[in-house]
Amino acid sequence: MDNAATSFPKPAAVLEAMSRYANELGASAGRGAYHEAMDTGSLIWQCRQELCRLFNGEKPEHFVFTLNCSEALNQAIKGLVRPRPGGQMICTDIDHNSILRPVNALVQAGVAGVKRVAVDPVSGLFDPADIAKAIGPQTRLIAVTHASNVTGTLQDIAAVGKLARKHGVPLVVDAAQSAGHVPIDVQADGIDLLTAPGHKGLLGPLGTGFLYIRPGLERELETLKEGGTGSVSEQDVQPDFMPDKFEAGSHNAIGIIGLLEGVRYVAKRTVAGLAAHERELICTFLEGIGQVEGLSYFGPRGVAHRVGVFSVRIEGLEPYELAGILESTYGILTRPGLHCAPLIHKTMGTLEGGGTARLSFGPFLSAQDVNYAADALAEIAMNRAPLARV
Repeated sequence: MDNAATSFPKPAAVLEAMSRYANELGASAGRGAYHEAMDTGSLIWQCRQELCRLFNGEKPEHFVFTLNCSEALNQAIKGLVRPRPGGQMICTDIDHNSILRPVNALVQAGVAGVKRVAVDPVSGLFDPADIAKAIGPQTRLIAVTHASNVTGTLQDIAAVGKLARKHGVPLVVDAAQSAGHVPIDVQADGIDLLTAPGHKGLLGPLGTGFLYIRPGLERELETLKEGGTGSVSEQDVQPDFMPDKFEAGSHNAIGIIGLLEGVRYVAKRTVAGLAAHERELICTFLEGIGQVEGLSYFGPRGVAHRVGVFSVRIEGLEPYELAGILESTYGILTRPGLHCAPLIHKTMGTLEGGGTARLSFGPFLSAQDVNYAADALAEIAMNRAPLARV
């Protein structure tokens, strides 16, 4: 139950595709005219196409592959601000360090300032009206975490997208915990730059991710790295066309080919179907822990405005102690601590107490699994004899 860190297990097709690449292809796309290199390039292009369909992008080539969501966010945030230093960025108190750290690096370097929008200490929701108040003539970008990796809070991204378009401000969205979990439409939601890892809700392997760049915006985005692309090799400057402008060096071909099958799996089950399954798990968990004395959870009350990520505390137990009991006694794997999101823990009042223990659901968990976890938490809270494993 640590799918917010990385999803497990993966669909069988993901592992089969990676094995086929390793055993039969083993080539670098764009670095050869032989069929193995051509086949590798074709599979990478197919992954762009599948991502474009899943998120309703305008052009497949505007899905740029990265090593993870953090790299994609660095490219989006720094790439927007660096060409014209000055002005201010907007982010929120529920953001992950993958937004906070690149933003703060630019602030510390004197490149730009930042306005941070507060969130409700119980639900973790921010009011889009507060985003509107923060926008000014010097605003360079709005960076928003779609779903919190701590509380599961799901923000109204479409409302922020409308504000951003109205004011002509680029919107950067961190979809690390929402991609593959809830429907995202970059055009309808007004998202200019969408970032996501491949190894979480998209069910691919670690070392994969992407940055979607709205067509036209790539001309305003500075590259953070340059190098070989396998294209226009006669030029000693980085290509200015997509996606090569932002993809220096050989691709993580084995990872992207695995990601292709993860995205296909998500598309086959449909994001709407996966979201419905996750809502069922959320309802089951909430019902199971709702009346447990000494147990508290953080984030939205009820099913609305959340994904299947829960931070919990049990009175008298440190988060690492609770996680240790869950693993050693019940075989339940969770993540304790601050989850790379210090500002939301400060807002919730859990920063000084070592954070929380986090349970996060995935598509291969069942209602029975979630019931078992809820019963385990209840038993720990009531200090009864251990449950029989199911």
